[in-house]
Amino acid sequence: MARAKPLAGTALAVLTLINLFNYLDRWIVAALAESMKHSELQLSDTELGSLMTGFIIVYMLAAPVFGSLGDTRSRTRLIGLGVGLWSVATALAGFARSYASLFAARAAVGIGEAAYGTISPALLADYFPRERRGRVFAIFFAAIPIGSALGYVVGGLVDHYFGWRPAFFVAGVPGIVLAVLALRLYEPPRGAQDSGGPAAPGSPAVSLGSAARAAYGALLRNRPYVLTVLGYAAYTFAIGALAFWTPSFLERARGIPKAQATVQFGAIVVVTGFLGTYGGGWLGDRLLRRSQDAYLWVSGVATLAAAPLTLAALAAPAPPVYWTAMVAAELLLFASTGPINSTIVNVVSPHMRATAVAVSIFTIHVLGDVPSPSLVGAISDARSLGEAVLIIPVAVLVGGIIWSYAAWRAGRVPGCRPTP
Repeated sequence: MARAKPLAGTALAVLTLINLFNYLDRWIVAALAESMKHSELQLSDTELGSLMTGFIIVYMLAAPVFGSLGDTRSRTRLIGLGVGLWSVATALAGFARSYASLFAARAAVGIGEAAYGTISPALLADYFPRERRGRVFAIFFAAIPIGSALGYVVGGLVDHYFGWRPAFFVAGVPGIVLAVLALRLYEPPRGAQDSGGPAAPGSPAVSLGSAARAAYGALLRNRPYVLTVLGYAAYTFAIGALAFWTPSFLERARGIPKAQATVQFGAIVVVTGFLGTYGGGWLGDRLLRRSQDAYLWVSGVATLAAAPLTLAALAAPAPPVYWTAMVAAELLLFASTGPINSTIVNVVSPHMRATAVAVSIFTIHVLGDVPSPSLVGAISDARSLGEAVLIIPVAVLVGGIIWSYAAWRAGRVPGCRPTP
């Protein structure tokens, strides 16, 4: 057991570092959007938005496959494969000579990220006990805003000095080293940190497809899980559009130079992402001692409060108002990251956690950031980007309402609390 603690800490560090590059590679395209738009590729806003949509479609379609594999196969090997694949695909985008080849490279990133995104939360849950998962997932998911911000900053700076193609090379190469580190991680038994002990492996006579169908049916009957994921979908709709279009919005609607817009927004995301994500995880763990529904309440209340602030950030004309509102909104939006992902792994049994994460990924993307970047881009082409982004606060509000209802329902309806 003494040996398990440093192994768990090492795994958290490696997986968090991979998650950072996961989101750096994912969002660097947002920092490069304006340069690609005016390059020899001559991309429209709809095509720019579709780069993210294509990636997300592939990501969500691959997620159920890796979810099933993650509940039955070596998770560290699958993660290593995924990290290597998405890193190569990121670098290949720098060689694109047409929209089709750029689209294909960005879509291929989704395959690799699906392997990592579905499996890593389930693996982390087997390193740490339930009462520590809020903080553990807060650390792990704090890499999302930091990695995303580095995507804006690194992408913006490399683009400014060397061009948009080298930026993809700089982002992709480190992933090869990270893939090797993932392969060297210790893999704990499934359910090792849960009250029932390690989960018994499934019967070899049951096919992978049959096990997957049984798991999907169980998830659909799990009301706390369904409500959590539906709220997550609305939240992801808003976050996806906000993350992709904010640098362009700051340049076009606020008149901020491109390099300054990406660096300033990146700096805000780094600070608010770390403070908000860790603060939300810490608060969720602390309140969990008083209420089993604490994770949902933290997510619901924080997201409800973020809705009017998001509107002010996108609609207020005065810089002191919209910058202040943006910082406050980002803090509240990131606060739900650790608690809501802890809820997803806590409301299902250990032997189907990777599948639960995979179904969550599929749902939040098909209803969330698959349509949102393209929809904002299409509205922008028809009207203006300033008008298009006003759909984002509405999605934030919907997510907060669903999570708050789920928390309220869990406290009043028998059988709707997370599994102890």
